[in-house]
Amino acid sequence: MNKESMSRRDALKLGALGTAGLAMLSASNAMAAAPTEKDVKFDEEYDVIVIGTGFAGLAAAAKAAERGYKVLILEKMGRIGGNSVINGGGMAIPNSSWQKKYGIEDSGEQFIKDCLKAGLGINHVELLETIVKRSQDALDFSIKCGAKWQDVKPAWFGGHSAPRTLVTDNMSGSGVIKPMHEFVEKLPGCKIMTRTKMDDFVMSNDGLSVLGVTARINYRFDVKLLSDDVENKTGEKKVYRAKKGVILASGGFSMDKIFRKIQDPRLVEDMDATNHDGATAGALLKAFQIGALPVHIDWIQQGPWASPDERGFGVAPLLTQQGLFKFGVAVDVRNGKRFMNEMADRKTRADAEYVILREAPKAYPVAIGTYNTFDTQIYPQIEKGLQGGVMKKFDTLDALAANYKIPLDALKETIKKYNEDAKNGVEDQFKKQTLKDVKGKEAIEMKGPFYAIRLVPKPHHTMGGLHINTKAQVISANTGKPIPGLFAAGEVTGGTHGASRLGTVAVTDCLTFGMIAGETI
Repeated sequence: MNKESMSRRDALKLGALGTAGLAMLSASNAMAAAPTEKDVKFDEEYDVIVIGTGFAGLAAAAKAAERGYKVLILEKMGRIGGNSVINGGGMAIPNSSWQKKYGIEDSGEQFIKDCLKAGLGINHVELLETIVKRSQDALDFSIKCGAKWQDVKPAWFGGHSAPRTLVTDNMSGSGVIKPMHEFVEKLPGCKIMTRTKMDDFVMSNDGLSVLGVTARINYRFDVKLLSDDVENKTGEKKVYRAKKGVILASGGFSMDKIFRKIQDPRLVEDMDATNHDGATAGALLKAFQIGALPVHIDWIQQGPWASPDERGFGVAPLLTQQGLFKFGVAVDVRNGKRFMNEMADRKTRADAEYVILREAPKAYPVAIGTYNTFDTQIYPQIEKGLQGGVMKKFDTLDALAANYKIPLDALKETIKKYNEDAKNGVEDQFKKQTLKDVKGKEAIEMKGPFYAIRLVPKPHHTMGGLHINTKAQVISANTGKPIPGLFAAGEVTGGTHGASRLGTVAVTDCLTFGMIAGETI
């Protein structure tokens, strides 16, 4: 439908969606109505259809299948897992059994307070409260499915006021996805189809309820096409009925170069992101078209721990978050000085890095530490970082400063001051959590060798998406009530994280609400 032929009603719908509506206008078929029951012939029938095979999708499918439902899981890519399988494998659990085991004091109230601080207070608190209530259940369910977590003291990630993050044995989200995938495949009535793209919802004849989806099997995603919905015609059309409902767990859109730029024009099309290539907005836009209520769509988080010296997520986030950031320093190469709390929330750190890069686009800040600054569980990743070239090793601080053209005397003074604060256990100028009351544990060994990684923010997590309630039901923009037959979980939803998500809360969010969707449907 072109702009001229839009009805007044369509125009009002588009306007009500704000920026999301403008993005929808960019596609030539943006306002095409979803097919209704009278328009289609169902090829197959299931109780539940799940879109996506990440943390949220597999958790939802597993819970639904355990209740005896016949479940179809559709994945548009050639492999399962989406962003979840390349994620860093960290799961934040407030007031957890693991924290109690290691004598760490924490509370759900403090977790929510931390999330609100990072999210600039615009988080939907009822969703955070749900995570607090069910996160231990989600962890236990992942273990039931076969996930293995490091039996060590919980890790301390940026923005958190206490160590509360568990990390998988292999330090990757694949440590959850692979066993959960196997678990789901063994459940009676579960069927997973890859290279099968959901194209649209099938609605009831009155247009109020979701009855199923249209899809294409043998679909071939093409990263060269900016809009896989409009330009990619591969695959054979199928129509699937969902007697109980559809669970949308299609993930975020950080690799959707058109949609993300409309939301935030700073995210130019050639900008690298941490996501897998298929992280696009197609399924999200289809939900908007049937009246789903959008929330926080233009809040797109950038990972401050990424590096320009590797593509995508890579290994830098592991080496910085549990090493160079936690116990080391990040400096402005122009003056050799620290410029941020290396353990602040992601938005705070990314914004601080952008202050430098706006003034000098190639003056990438550098994170610096020594061997003792890395958590012991990170040691196997050190060689990987060095071999890939994203991290460099220097015998002396002089050599490091020369390589990055950092003023040597200023750098030495910065590290001297940092070490004094660490040894004295005082709160430093940036109020870094890991320095207070530590009494020397986190001082940088001046004898070297030194390790360094260049830093650049990369689009990482899209805060916004579908508005859901605590039962994972998608809310209608037309009625303010749940859309019958439509549920959602994970990064395709919005509201939970506000303006910016705390690190390692994504796994918690996805598993928790995926589980809830499978229980509720």
